[in-house]
Amino acid sequence: MTAEELWREFRENSRIEDCEYGAWSFGVEPDLLAMLVSSGEKTATASAYPLYELENEPLPEAGAYDVILDSKGAAVCIVQTAKVSVVPFDAVTAEHAYKEGEGDKSLAFWREVHEKVFTEWMKEAGLQFAHDMKVVCEEFVVVYKP
Repeated sequence: MTAEELWREFRENSRIEDCEYGAWSFGVEPDLLAMLVSSGEKTATASAYPLYELENEPLPEAGAYDVILDSKGAAVCIVQTAKVSVVPFDAVTAEHAYKEGEGDKSLAFWREVHEKVFTEWMKEAGLQFAHDMKVVCEEFVVVYKP
């Protein structure tokens, strides 16, 4: 099912007004992370704030809808953003790490994995990772699954 098809089905079943929505897959392990979101195990994500600035991209906003895609671009579920905060990398909390639902859900695991991926993505953009770098922490809820 495509993002457009899932969105149309969601709107028909929920009777919400038509509004804009995003459609995206996770940058690392998109199938695993989409499955964790769909199952309710993963209710948060984090991204590198400097990449939003570099691309002049708006930050996620509470209330926004997104279709989560797998690695092949198929729609898995629809989430609605509940909360967005921007904090330094070293200030991301254990609670947020747990909500990301990955690995053992510990802050140590979160920091290890995210430092590695953020370092790689920042380098690709010609930037450097830093422990005081701003991170966009987003929390969401699954509002629809096919």
